[in-house]
Amino acid sequence: MPETTPLASTAPPLPLLDFDQYRSVVSQSVVPLDVHTNCLDDFRGYLDSGGAGDIHVFHIRADEHAVHRSHSLIARGTSKYYKFSLLLEGDGLIIQEGRETALRAGDMAIYDTDRPYSLVFDDTVRMGTVMFPKELIELPADAVRELTARRFTGDDGIGAMVRPYLAQLVQQSDELDGHLARRLARSAVDLVGTLLEEHAADLPYTGGHGTVMRRVLDYIDGHLSSPDLCPAEIASAHFISVRHLHALFSTHSTSVSTTIRTRRLERTYDELVNPAYSDRSVTMIALANGFVDGAHFSRTFRSHYGVPPSALRPTTR
Repeated sequence: MPETTPLASTAPPLPLLDFDQYRSVVSQSVVPLDVHTNCLDDFRGYLDSGGAGDIHVFHIRADEHAVHRSHSLIARGTSKYYKFSLLLEGDGLIIQEGRETALRAGDMAIYDTDRPYSLVFDDTVRMGTVMFPKELIELPADAVRELTARRFTGDDGIGAMVRPYLAQLVQQSDELDGHLARRLARSAVDLVGTLLEEHAADLPYTGGHGTVMRRVLDYIDGHLSSPDLCPAEIASAHFISVRHLHALFSTHSTSVSTTIRTRRLERTYDELVNPAYSDRSVTMIALANGFVDGAHFSRTFRSHYGVPPSALRPTTR
């Protein structure tokens, strides 16, 4: 296998953080983590973040350290996120589901924030990470679990497209406005999903089941504007029982109603930050995407994204 050289980049801006500052920033910016280092006095690190909505992009540079996501930290509250990381410089080790996988510059891996994991770096490392809701991956949860803490290379196939895209995204996303950042971050997640499907092709979870699920999700996306969209309608359109439909979504650790609501929220978010929709009110955008009440939509949106929908309008930023 040919040697992999660090991916070209601009150096992160100074000043770098000491260990206590870095540990605090990491836990506040990502999910709660235990962070350790053997070079406490000399440690320097940096974390920059970008993205939009519930998709987060991080650019990290740090000296020797390890991070651990333990059962006790997970018990504080589930996050329902996957994290997909690209090692830009240095070497590391990822541990999850009993797998320990060595990574080097140019390698990628996915891991689940609702299950214990560890990342160990014996020297200075630079990496990019995209964190996103699990609902955005159209593979069964069991299939993704089989792919966590495994090494994906960018030497060929879909990986050869994912690696350079993610490398550029993590280094430039903080320079983009909300609308463009959202579109680019979502494109990164779509690429990651395609990469996972490529590697999941031989798994027992992704046969005819996967084909039906993709058709169902396409149908949901095509009918989000209808406030009457419901499991009975979706099941009938695909000639399956409602019970079978619910079972399909259960394998993804979600439900039909949650998926419909999440995808409606994603679409309204995209339109709220898009200048092309600036002439439409928040309520108009909500109703056009299947919500039946403006006040209920605002509460649901704020609960999901942490900000009111009006805060995202181009005229208010």
